[in-house]
Amino acid sequence: MIWFKPYSIEDIRNFNTHDNILDRLGIEIHEIGPDFIKLRMPVDHRTHQIHGILHGGASCVLAETAGSIASLMCIDADKNYAVGSAITCNHLRPVKDGFVTATCRPVHLGRTKHVWDIDIRSDTNKLVAKSELTCAVTPKGSA
Repeated sequence: MIWFKPYSIEDIRNFNTHDNILDRLGIEIHEIGPDFIKLRMPVDHRTHQIHGILHGGASCVLAETAGSIASLMCIDADKNYAVGSAITCNHLRPVKDGFVTATCRPVHLGRTKHVWDIDIRSDTNKLVAKSELTCAVTPKGSA
């Protein structure tokens, strides 16, 4: 297990302070494994772009949320922050409805930098987007 401590889905839900972008877009934690997490997001009026398909920016929000939560799960959150510092996202296939699921796995887990590989897939398991997120890990009180 790569996590700082064992986490339940409810523990991760408690990270969210509510009334923010996660709530507005309907992003929720879906599964936790020993070296991955999965988050889900609806594809609906909240996440569509003007052509009625999933907005690339919404995919980026989902990917960054997955990687940021994963980084938080890898550190002592009482002593450190973990925040996204760079993201790339290739949008590969349109989705009109249903849900998309982001699966986040580590590429590198260093002391001050985490790099995450994030696949976003449709309900039919087709790859919708491929993302990589770098998170900076810094001590609390250093900002």
